[in-house]
Amino acid sequence: MLRHQAVVVVATSDRPADDQIEGWCASNDVRCFRGDELDVLDRYFACATLYGFEQIVRLTADNPFTDIEELDRLLTFHIDGSYDYSHAFGSLPVGVGSEVFTFSALEKSQREGNQPHHREHVNEYFTDRPDLFRIGVLSVPPEKVAPVLRLTVDTMQDWMRADTLAAHAGDRWLSTKEAIALCSSSA
Repeated sequence: MLRHQAVVVVATSDRPADDQIEGWCASNDVRCFRGDELDVLDRYFACATLYGFEQIVRLTADNPFTDIEELDRLLTFHIDGSYDYSHAFGSLPVGVGSEVFTFSALEKSQREGNQPHHREHVNEYFTDRPDLFRIGVLSVPPEKVAPVLRLTVDTMQDWMRADTLAAHAGDRWLSTKEAIALCSSSA
């Protein structure tokens, strides 16, 4: 159970093709922010500025299996450790981890991250310049370690795996441990 108070905002592009996303948000009482499709860093910065966020959690639509238990642990770890940027990548299955960063770190990245990949991927200025940021990496329980397992949706094979897992879960939450076990048993 997530213990942290959250304001959820879907930050999507301002392309007409994403009007459907904004419509879904309006129908489901979810805040929606629209910005530049290619300058994702600017979109995050403008959204965080508008809403006055001090801490920003980044979850992406191509990662439908975010581990909520680890996200909650990550937020506590990030805040208690006074980190600028924290993540749970590298041990969890690809697509399960999450990341959180401070507004001041985002602002620095917005101001100084001028390479194309910094603008496209919000976290890459942090990882390219670890000398400028206090970065925390959350340790995850051994039973959730599966860094080669893909639970993201970037390819057709990923989609088929995600579809199978979602069908298995039905209306209930699918834990990371269960997803790992299901994928291991079907390998």
